[in-house]
Amino acid sequence: MAQVISVMVEGGKAVAGATMGSALGPTGIPVGQVIGKINEATKQYEGMNVPVKIIVNLTTRSFELEVGVPPVSAFIKKELGLAKGTGDGSVVGDLSWEKVLEITKIKKDVCLGKDLKAQAKEVIGTCSSMGITIEGKPAKEFYKEVDVRKIEEKPEEKPEEKPEEKPEEKIE
Repeated sequence: MAQVISVMVEGGKAVAGATMGSALGPTGIPVGQVIGKINEATKQYEGMNVPVKIIVNLTTRSFELEVGVPPVSAFIKKELGLAKGTGDGSVVGDLSWEKVLEITKIKKDVCLGKDLKAQAKEVIGTCSSMGITIEGKPAKEFYKEVDVRKIEEKPEEKPEEKPEEKPEEKIE
């Protein structure tokens, strides 16, 4: 039998506090061991809140972790050095189109859009609600420009140069 415990932790800085202790205590799993594994698995997201699922096997007293990806807003805040966005429509920062695409590519597996353009629009929508402009333009205005911009799913791969094959000489 398995029990799933969902927590939101700061990347690389999970602590054995009351919330974690009360959730893990009844399972018999060593809290310190779980915290260590969570911190190791989330260190790449330092400074961002990361969703983590702790899947505890109650019969064997073992556990597995499923580390999610932080929300789009966390990537935007980290990129711009913001504590939070705004809710009143004022502008608190500006992102480049390249950064929007970078965030989109990180989140592509959890975005609902069917292609990279639709997924980029999701990121732009988050920018809009946070008071973030893109390349100096309001996010809602920039949203309309996405359809005319060229987005490559994968960087163009250059074909490898093959050494020229010389015809074999026949020796008689």
